[in-house]
Amino acid sequence: MSDREIVVVTGFGPFRQFLVNPSWTAAQGLKVVGLGEGTDVYIKEVPVSYEKIRQIIAETWQNLRPKFAFHLGVVRGCSAVILEQTGKNCCYRDKDVCGYCPESQCCVEGGPEKLDSIINMRAVSKKFRQAGMDVIYSRDAGRYLCDFAYYCSLYHGQRRAALIHVPPDGSLKSADGLVLLLQGLIQSMLDQLMDLSETAQTDNKQTS
Repeated sequence: MSDREIVVVTGFGPFRQFLVNPSWTAAQGLKVVGLGEGTDVYIKEVPVSYEKIRQIIAETWQNLRPKFAFHLGVVRGCSAVILEQTGKNCCYRDKDVCGYCPESQCCVEGGPEKLDSIINMRAVSKKFRQAGMDVIYSRDAGRYLCDFAYYCSLYHGQRRAALIHVPPDGSLKSADGLVLLLQGLIQSMLDQLMDLSETAQTDNKQTS
């Protein structure tokens, strides 16, 4: 029985002018560089489709049971990396690449209006900004497929998910530079997750 932990990284498939989506290229780069010893990186290209995303994310959490899921997306008009704190459940009105939009306009009918990642994205972004990196904190992921995927993952993964928006040109000076920045951001989030787990274990011992 392997004691290695699985971390999922997704990127999106072709969309409009992006025949190869920069988010998927970045996910492939993360697979190459890895996320440290003891961690298996599972990458998945997800189509820009509401129904496919809903299905893939639910199955990923059910079958792989990852430690955490990182979803990479692209946001137009920004040259920085954006860390999204919150996924929204409703008001999805724009059609996907199949020309489809959920009739309910929701990710999960009856689910909470919004869900926050267990990770404090503000703290992570502040740490990297202080180191001179172009990293921005956000609480509005845009109400499109990135936001939709994020909410679904937060819902199925008990908030153990992150959405990271990368620049549309897929680079921060260089593609390798972007991947290394993402690697650092993800490792920082995993360190914070470990601290949260240790704090919870300590609290449980004190109350038992």
